[in-house]
Amino acid sequence: MKGPKTCSPFPGQFLCRPQDDELDTSASPVFCDVTKVGTSQFSLEECPDLSGKVAVITSGSQGIGFGVAHTLLKNSIAKVYIISTTKDAFDGARRTCDLSDWRRTKQVAETIRHDTDRLDILVNNSGRGVMAPALTDYGVDRHMAINHFGHAVLTSNLLPLLKQTAEQGNVPKDTQFVSLGEINRYAGPNGQYGRSKLASLLYTRYFDRNVTQNGHPNMLMNATHPGFVRTKRSTKDIHEPYSIAGYAMSHVVDPFKKDQVEGAVPTLFAVTMADAGGQYLCPPATPESASELAQSDELMENLMNLNEKMWSAERRGGEAVVAI
Repeated sequence: MKGPKTCSPFPGQFLCRPQDDELDTSASPVFCDVTKVGTSQFSLEECPDLSGKVAVITSGSQGIGFGVAHTLLKNSIAKVYIISTTKDAFDGARRTCDLSDWRRTKQVAETIRHDTDRLDILVNNSGRGVMAPALTDYGVDRHMAINHFGHAVLTSNLLPLLKQTAEQGNVPKDTQFVSLGEINRYAGPNGQYGRSKLASLLYTRYFDRNVTQNGHPNMLMNATHPGFVRTKRSTKDIHEPYSIAGYAMSHVVDPFKKDQVEGAVPTLFAVTMADAGGQYLCPPATPESASELAQSDELMENLMNLNEKMWSAERRGGEAVVAI
């Protein structure tokens, strides 16, 4: 984008690398402050509804991976891809692969990319535990080949799909912007937010086409993405929909957030230096392609028609609320 138990800053999209719970830390680096273990409370009952989302789990047919897959399915996730060396794992969604075989790992990632139009969750769970040393066919330590390099190959090849999903902002797939009933329909916390951000991107394109390119070239409108910033939204508001699960965003990843001034960089570039409109500017000041939905002319026209309905004089008691 858009390490131990690392979650990405994109709402609704998580990349997680659990550590082996049987790892002998007495002979290894300490991965966490054991004095803080258990101080953050979370139960599986708090896992949100995952309707419409797609996940990939390595080694999801046994152990922790099986527990993750079971819980995701229990919470209505649309599809789970299981990457496993076990042939009897989850028929239909299984991809047989040894992560020490990097060419095969790349092929599996490419197959997944062609099979689905989104990927919300990637769980890099597979790992070689405390075992005797061995080398792969590449001549690489088998622990490193599987536990790190294999997952890096998988993640890098799934990254385009992860980015595409992050740019969609968890927008409900049935978004059409055709009626008040549609936009008032509950789509989950991420869906509500993503739908409104999609509308902002569509309006930016509409303004560029109908104002900037229609006789007013010096009037520019751009949309910006600040990145992951430490603001009230990410430290306090997140606890409204996710009372406890929001702790991960407000506290656990806080050291990785930008401050407010750093987050303002794309916006400041847009209002002081940009020489073109209708762009989606991502940190620090790079035009990026928005999602397919954000580039849809049909959705843009639907949205503007809905705007007119919302702004109609009859609806506002006879007083127009917009000038154009």
